Amino acid sequence: MQRLTRCVWIVAAMAGAVPSGAFAQKSLTWQQVKEQFEAANPTLRAGRIGIDEAKAQEITAHLRPNPDLTTTFDQIAPFNANPYRPLGSALPLVSASYLHERGGKRELRLESAQKGTAVAQSQLADQERTLLFSLRNAFVQTLQQKSVVALATENLAYYDRLLGVSGERFKAGDIAQVDLDRLELQRVQFETDLQSAQVNLRTAKIQLLTLLNDRTPIEQFDVTGPFEFTEQILSLDELHQTALANRPDVKAAMQAVDKAKTDYRLAVANGTTDPTFGMDLGRNPPIPAYLGFSVTVPLRIFDRNQGEKERTQLDIRRNERLQEANQAQVFGDADSAYATLNSSRGLLRAYKNKYLDQATRVRDTVSFSYQNGGASLLDFLNAQNDYRSVQLNFLNLVGAYMTAASQLNMAVGAEVIR
Repeated sequence: MQRLTRCVWIVAAMAGAVPSGAFAQKSLTWQQVKEQFEAANPTLRAGRIGIDEAKAQEITAHLRPNPDLTTTFDQIAPFNANPYRPLGSALPLVSASYLHERGGKRELRLESAQKGTAVAQSQLADQERTLLFSLRNAFVQTLQQKSVVALATENLAYYDRLLGVSGERFKAGDIAQVDLDRLELQRVQFETDLQSAQVNLRTAKIQLLTLLNDRTPIEQFDVTGPFEFTEQILSLDELHQTALANRPDVKAAMQAVDKAKTDYRLAVANGTTDPTFGMDLGRNPPIPAYLGFSVTVPLRIFDRNQGEKERTQLDIRRNERLQEANQAQVFGDADSAYATLNSSRGLLRAYKNKYLDQATRVRDTVSFSYQNGGASLLDFLNAQNDYRSVQLNFLNLVGAYMTAASQLNMAVGAEVIR
């Protein structure tokens, strides 16, 4: 018994030593979510491996041609007149040759591979830009659904208080049974709102955890951050300049043009003649040993790499047109996101300055009048629904504004709105 009591005290002491927040929710800010995403997202990690593969191709591109070594042992005569000297007339020969690349082919191959790596890095940065947009949307959806859950909880609690008062009025004979029943039936709508908001919140968290490649249970995961709109944004011209300076796909398009020009120079270099230098060492009786040299020069009469020269020259023009299309797309993305953001901001300004206060004032006034017999049941229910709709519309507008802000950040390639 004493041993059991001692064990209980030990367990209690250990439990007391655990910090109070050890089992609390894992609540992350946007910056923490972004850092975890960049470190753990499988798609980004696979893309980084692709960059390493491109760098490995640079090594291959800069390799020199391998020399050739040939050994020959000819004129072995085991059936000649002198069977005791079968190697008397043998001709041993050792030769080596090396292809000499002219025109800077090796250096141009390396330059082309390096520029290919630079393009791949910019494309990975652009992929990260679009994935960050999805991550930001999931983060905003989580904040939005948290706000909707809080609103639904507050509405249900407020309505339950009114139901309590209405129940007392029914007992006192102030209202009829049918009125109390209609009030209780209306509560189903508020319960439905709360349940739907909780499901949507779990769904948003699941999407966020999937992007983070995180296996934390949903009950232990949460995010925190401001869920509001701001009045200060850059002008459209400033957004255009920021996009041209920061969008990785713009940079990738410029690098693709530069790489195409290098590929054309490489195609021209590949059209030049590469000689092969050789040396041989052998024996040819009665000459005991000899040394010789050779140069082999291919005659580029028919194949001067004409097709690759033409293709790479056309590839330059193609990439220049793609660069122009990319820049036009950048302006279109920025303009569209800017228009959507301004539209949401105008509506939010009206809600914040007028409609929220009006809905609250009407609800409280009609509720007070109904409790004191000065308003009808229909007026009371309408006021409750109007308040609920206005508050929910405001939260949805804030979510739409923050989504538009994320779209604008993606359009310009920088977090101009946080």
